[in-house]
Amino acid sequence: MASLLASIDWDKSPLIPAIAQDAQSGDVLMLAYMDKEALEKTLQTRYAHYFSRSKQRQWKKGEESGNVQEVKNILLDCDSDTLLLKVIQHGGAACHTGRVSCFFKDLDSGETTAEPIQDMSAAYSIVDRLYHTILERRNQDPKSSYVAKLFSKGDTTILKKVIEEAGELALAVKDKDETEAIYEAADLLFHSLVALASMNISPDRIKQELARREGLSGIEEKNSRAD
Repeated sequence: MASLLASIDWDKSPLIPAIAQDAQSGDVLMLAYMDKEALEKTLQTRYAHYFSRSKQRQWKKGEESGNVQEVKNILLDCDSDTLLLKVIQHGGAACHTGRVSCFFKDLDSGETTAEPIQDMSAAYSIVDRLYHTILERRNQDPKSSYVAKLFSKGDTTILKKVIEEAGELALAVKDKDETEAIYEAADLLFHSLVALASMNISPDRIKQELARREGLSGIEEKNSRAD
């Protein structure tokens, strides 16, 4: 363990690519990143831990879905800057879409090469699923995707929609219109997620910030930011 960790120049590369491969079939399942702590946890527990660049934290693969990766072997490449993990993929699906592998989009044909084998609707919250859908659609044809249309028009359009929906929610609350308030709150949340996606900020980071504030009064929290 010590020799493997010492072989990696963490100062030069604080995050290194980690490829997960099915130990039995040889299929490439996914690509993620590891920092030193994630690799240490993986070596200690023999279950894959990664560092999420969007969530800005370590995470255990399958911590929400239950589809954990049992690590059978870890290989370091010749340049000591990329890892290959040979794993047993429990649950069968490595991808958050419910597919066996994250690599299912054929660039030549433009088609998907595999269908989901697992319904992941219960594994992730609606906010997380919606955020991933936004990420998937932002580079699609603007003529057929509202999300892609927003992204094609740039930040100004995206931010105007956030302001517009916030105003409409405020008016609905002022009018004591419960149905309209729910509708407009959903619109505001959706467009806020689009804005976050434009900066590649995962909703998980908002959850982390709310967790940090838990137990603090509003005055204490604001004073902490002033410092």
